[in-house]
Amino acid sequence: MKKKNNRTFGKILMTLMIIFFYLPILYMIFFSFNEGKSLTSFTGFSLRWYQHMLASHDMMESLYTTFGVAFIATAVSTVVGTIAAIGLSKSKKIVRDLMDQVNNLPLMNPEIVTAIGFMLLFITFRVEKGYITMLLAHIAFCIPYVMLSVTPKIRSLDPNLADAAMDLGATPWQALTKVIVPQITPGIISGALIAFTMSIDDFIISYFVTGGGVKNLSIMVYTMSKRINPSINAISTLVVVIITIMLIIINVVPAFLAKRQQKSEIKGHHILLPASVLAVVIVAVAIFGRMGGSNSSLPYAGESLYIYMPGEYIGENIISDFEEQTGASVIMENFDSNEQMYIKVANGESYDILIPSDYMIQRLIEEDFLQELDHSKLTCMDLLNDAVKDMPFDPGNKYSISYFWGMVGIVYDKTVVDYADLEREGFDIFLDTKYKGDIYLYDSERDSFMMALKALGYSMNTENEEELNEAYTWLEQCVTTMEPEIVMDEIIDNMAQARKALGITYSGDAAYIMSENENMGYYLPESGTNQWCDAMVIPKNAKNPDLAHEFMNFISSYDFAYDNSSYVGYTSPNVEVMNDLAASDYEGINAYLPRIGYEKDEVFVYNEATRKIISNLWSKIKIVASNAQ
Repeated sequence: MKKKNNRTFGKILMTLMIIFFYLPILYMIFFSFNEGKSLTSFTGFSLRWYQHMLASHDMMESLYTTFGVAFIATAVSTVVGTIAAIGLSKSKKIVRDLMDQVNNLPLMNPEIVTAIGFMLLFITFRVEKGYITMLLAHIAFCIPYVMLSVTPKIRSLDPNLADAAMDLGATPWQALTKVIVPQITPGIISGALIAFTMSIDDFIISYFVTGGGVKNLSIMVYTMSKRINPSINAISTLVVVIITIMLIIINVVPAFLAKRQQKSEIKGHHILLPASVLAVVIVAVAIFGRMGGSNSSLPYAGESLYIYMPGEYIGENIISDFEEQTGASVIMENFDSNEQMYIKVANGESYDILIPSDYMIQRLIEEDFLQELDHSKLTCMDLLNDAVKDMPFDPGNKYSISYFWGMVGIVYDKTVVDYADLEREGFDIFLDTKYKGDIYLYDSERDSFMMALKALGYSMNTENEEELNEAYTWLEQCVTTMEPEIVMDEIIDNMAQARKALGITYSGDAAYIMSENENMGYYLPESGTNQWCDAMVIPKNAKNPDLAHEFMNFISSYDFAYDNSSYVGYTSPNVEVMNDLAASDYEGINAYLPRIGYEKDEVFVYNEATRKIISNLWSKIKIVASNAQ
């Protein structure tokens, strides 16, 4: 009876483990067919996101890169790792022990350490980062896993096996390929599968060693996760399907052939490796079997445009339309923050267009990283809203053309929040205990301190340390008494689902939230707020400034500015597009139209000393918030 109970308990535990591992995957697959944009609310069956995935140049390129690197890295690391393991088995003990430690070091090292090591290596030897550097890094970190799988199999063999084969007339090569390798084939296959899995799964090392717009799937998904994009579910589902097909081919086909041909167990091993290779070839052909060409009659045929911009910040058809119209190829990289972008630019990495925020543009201008625009090549200036011309960070638009703009405000649930409270308290509503535990703060030091400074009646660009310390006290009170949840872009979907009553967010995100949930509203406090602007600039070391000017004209024109703004949700600098979208897609949604001409609204000004103070104070606030939970 006791054994029966133990077996029952074991089955229940196993079932729960399977559910725990596979339920998130099933959830992802289910929502990949969601008609709406939400990642949590199913609104109807649709193949919309699969169509978007297939039409997305970046997403498909990341898929090709992922499997291409994985296949090549697996093949090379399997051969090199197997030969190295066999060679070490014939070496002196002291050499074997030393190499075992060397082999174990990258396995035990935190992945971030290995990633930074590779990055510094490529920088030191001035190797241009891209596909080749990613491939070399993957091969390097896969080899130890192959050796770890093959070595035990070699050690289990009789050490005299190769000598015996050669005594019977075999050459050294025949002894290796016909005697040794068949005996260690299971270890080779295990090592190859582990190498493939590690390569296809890697994010951290790939992130640090890539460049030139080369992204694998992990980097692409990380970039896409910054904003709501259900195509993540579609492309992830496609990968699951591909891996499942490969596993079926690798595991079922050899068993089927072995049974059909009634071969022995040893011969079955001979079938497994070719079948595995066949699986790789089939999937590789399916993935890489694409045809394309460029029209040499187009004005920029054969040229490349390198763009560095925030992730998920461009319409789904913009890049493909630009490539079709000009004949150029667009290589796009994405950054997580303006500071990350600055580091790359300061280190001399070359791009043709950057799309940073206002305060960072000011810094780039001051440090002489940008070239002045040639206004004779720009046909878009008359299309732009006067509110985004001649802004404080770039008087006369010498260096920049606006890309998107908007405000920072309060998104709120109209069924929970009293509008009179918003009018009376403004940003101080985040200290109103009536809404305790029902608020989001945005994990941004600049925007959080802006909110606190404006609530206190100060300029958000203050350099006064006393005022900054008062803002710190305001935020400290908020996180200790109001139990806020400090989030990033997950606030978008969470507020669309009305999970909390209040949150700080950008106007474009609020426009999406309001379009998804009619009970949501957007309020700009009378104390003023941040009017922000992200703009296109050309670095001094740009290789193709003429094509960069062409892109600025292209994306500022009516049709493409309309597509861009309607898809992303942020306000277009094209005044006609802004008015048309406000009257159609965003009719009745006040978040889409920025507040223009209000004297208490400000644009961020860059000040390094103030930035450091705010950064240190915000770090303390997050520690206080963590301790208060």
